[in-house]
Amino acid sequence: MFEVRVEAGFSAAHFLRDYNGKCENLHGHNYKVYAHVRGSSLNEGGMLMDFSKIKSVLREVCKGLDHTNLNDMDFFDQNPSAERIAVYIYTRIVESLPELSAQRAKEGTYLYAVDVFETETSRARYIADILV
Repeated sequence: MFEVRVEAGFSAAHFLRDYNGKCENLHGHNYKVYAHVRGSSLNEGGMLMDFSKIKSVLREVCKGLDHTNLNDMDFFDQNPSAERIAVYIYTRIVESLPELSAQRAKEGTYLYAVDVFETETSRARYIADILV
């Protein structure tokens, strides 16, 4: 099994409803995002996937989140936790690159996970739901 990882980032504000703590207040983060792609075989060029292809899509998704109030986005239902942000980014990548969907994992390369770091020490991860 091979895995490649690309990284991007964005800055955004959010607050968490139903939290009962300081994160209920509007605040911001400089998010770091990793996208992990896995597969069992390499292409004729000896690569699992061209870094630039997945990196370009990840950067475009993050660009859409940059300098926003994440609570304004319907997807998060007023609770843009790091976990929900990871699912959002995963979903947008697969929409742009359907060949990476978890349903195609048996065929080869797929988007395995998305990590969202709110800080250097706090990360949420969404892992593809693969029934193989």
